[in-house]
Amino acid sequence: MNFDLTPEQEELRARIRAFAATHVAPDYQAADARGAPRPGLYADLAGAGLLGLRIATGYGGLGRDAVSTGVALEELARADFNACYPALNAALIADVLAANGDQAQRDRWLSPIADGSAIVALCLTEPDHGTDAAAVEMRAEPDGDKGWRLSGVKSSIMLGGYATHGLVFARTGAAGPHGITAFYARLDDAHVARRTTTDVGNRSAGRAELTFDALPVDADDVVAGPGLGFVQVMRGFDYSRALISLICVGAASASLDEAFDHARERHAFGQPIGRFQGLSFPLVEHATYLHAARLLAYEALWRKDAGQDHRLAANMAKWWAPRAAFEAAHQALLTFGQHGWGDESPLGQRMRDVMGLEIGDGTAQVTKLVVARLLLGRDSAP
Repeated sequence: MNFDLTPEQEELRARIRAFAATHVAPDYQAADARGAPRPGLYADLAGAGLLGLRIATGYGGLGRDAVSTGVALEELARADFNACYPALNAALIADVLAANGDQAQRDRWLSPIADGSAIVALCLTEPDHGTDAAAVEMRAEPDGDKGWRLSGVKSSIMLGGYATHGLVFARTGAAGPHGITAFYARLDDAHVARRTTTDVGNRSAGRAELTFDALPVDADDVVAGPGLGFVQVMRGFDYSRALISLICVGAASASLDEAFDHARERHAFGQPIGRFQGLSFPLVEHATYLHAARLLAYEALWRKDAGQDHRLAANMAKWWAPRAAFEAAHQALLTFGQHGWGDESPLGQRMRDVMGLEIGDGTAQVTKLVVARLLLGRDSAP
């Protein structure tokens, strides 16, 4: 069993770390204060290849495997947790479009995602339907020979305040998952009203509520076919949950690294504070928990690349990594004492940002449910 990255993956890690340190990290706290990313950030992410990680080179992407995508996002998260959302969404949605779109759709959709001219959002959650995503109420009504009209509300849409396009799920048939269709639709349209939210964390990520007022979509904007969209994207969630885990691990690891440095440099009672077991042992424990979460996430991505079932590891990682990351970031802040409590430090912001993914893209309860059914079988599980 080889835990080493390939030379190409090591090169990608070093390149993204250098890019993020120069172009992303300096604005992390300022973006939180103003509640918006800096102008030009998404173009810079595209220029570094971060929006085309999973898109084939023929469409202007990097064509990287799942493990490499995780490497890139973990490094980006060390610099700016919220800058990961455009890259995460691009990786998930581009995978869905590439796997389920026809050739004409791939030709039309993938290059703009890779070059940053299309910023994409996943439009699934509704005000009354988060975990119970199969209960989608948004309606897609036939619009003669032209296509469809989408009407309803999507809530808690990350990047909803900025996205130009969305993978939008609407009901075209009877109740249940097979009555849901996926549409790749423009969001910068007069038929879509946006209301951004004020959140505890992720303040520059543009979480928003979108109200669709008979948004017209063409017949060839249907992904996979009527009634097939929900099933396809649920398969993609297993992969994105592993990426989310690494985003959380990357951010918390940055805080732990700072805490270990502080434990070496800060002196009390005539010696480095790292020599006190009450301070150093908790840091060691959280470093261990994060390492375990990282290995689970990379196992899931490795299994995806190998064509193996990766659901178990991905869902284990998704409930564990955000929790472990939040607690590690908390302990790092406590290590700094009074110096970690002020806004001049990014420690508190990382903790707030990580907390959001204890909720989004699969709560601990729903991911544990998936794991229970895989381990016990559906007949013996909740």
